[in-house]
Amino acid sequence: MGTPSSPNAPDPHDGEAAGRLAPSLPRRIAHFDLDTFFVSVERALAPSLIGKPVLVGGSGGRGVVASASYESREFGCHSAQPMSQALRLCPQAVVVPPHFDRYQESSRAFHTILRDESPIVEPSGIDEAYADLTGLGEGGTGARAAAERVRARTREELNLPVSVCIAGSRTTAKVGSDRAKPDGLLEVPVGEDAAFLAPLPLRELPLVGPRFGEQLAALGVRTIGGAAALDARWLEQRFGRAGVVLSERARGLDPTPVRAGGRGARSVSREVTFGEDVTDLERLRRTLRDHAERVGSDLRGQQRRARTVTLKLRWADFTTLNRSRTLERPVQSTDDLAAAGWGLLDELLARESLRPVRLIGLGATNLVEDAVQLGFDDGSARRAEQVDRAVDEIRGRYGRDSVTRGM
Repeated sequence: MGTPSSPNAPDPHDGEAAGRLAPSLPRRIAHFDLDTFFVSVERALAPSLIGKPVLVGGSGGRGVVASASYESREFGCHSAQPMSQALRLCPQAVVVPPHFDRYQESSRAFHTILRDESPIVEPSGIDEAYADLTGLGEGGTGARAAAERVRARTREELNLPVSVCIAGSRTTAKVGSDRAKPDGLLEVPVGEDAAFLAPLPLRELPLVGPRFGEQLAALGVRTIGGAAALDARWLEQRFGRAGVVLSERARGLDPTPVRAGGRGARSVSREVTFGEDVTDLERLRRTLRDHAERVGSDLRGQQRRARTVTLKLRWADFTTLNRSRTLERPVQSTDDLAAAGWGLLDELLARESLRPVRLIGLGATNLVEDAVQLGFDDGSARRAEQVDRAVDEIRGRYGRDSVTRGM
């Protein structure tokens, strides 16, 4: 993943900066999709449903199918279909009412597993997410291994199947994950996105809806490769901006970055993968302090505080440990975040002997609005937050290098 970045370097955990961080590395973007998610969760809870045609949804007269198992799909059942119609097609199907609280719980656990493998994870729904795996292993060869670890942990810890495609762009990865179903892994070799897409039906491109597809079919274009062969300028003249995007995506070109956390981010975190494994405890503590500065600055910029602080530690053998602590009072100051991180590190090392550390990270979760009232006895906390805001202001004007802080 690289060495800790210099103060002026792009933040490796910023999705937009990630593509600029190491231009020599081929992009390895993965799209993970939990197969028939609602059905799979229900089967994890009730194994007797395995192998049977299952429909998750309402059973009343206005009931709708929320998820259909592959066994029921063979009869023509699908999501968003009236339940009455689905049961006419497959009368032997087992109807299960949805348990959305359990789906949310499984989704959160799944995204936690993803973030253990990459700090750049963008949820795109309750059951799917993109992850930037660029640079893992020599020449990016670790991307497949990381995806396999995600699949193995999701199966072992959640008893859920997940399909994934690794490719050079988001678009190709999204198309490929559908091709990897059920419960499979597909990797498009570096530089072969266009060749992979070429023979596939045009409608498999996410941007091609029914109307757009009909217009292109009328022109004799029915495959993605057929669209790629059209003149880009003609497509722009004929379809405007949609034609430009179609030309790019059909040729496997999609520079859209994976944005860490996506729009609905509910946490702030920083982590670094060391260039060489670290056994110096003081260096680990200094790194946590630096993480605390950055996390705190982000929280203050968002006018939010964190109730929970999480430490992430990865040994040289890739064993990953996470420790969390929920605090009595929500925090945002560098001192409070660092102290919580150090405490978690001390607790972890009291149970585990220090081994070579590959990665260390600090996260702030369980965020709340910045509306905490400090009492008369909180003078030191007030001073710490005033110092933080002064440092934020100076750095905002003159750059991060303009002022440094001691331990």
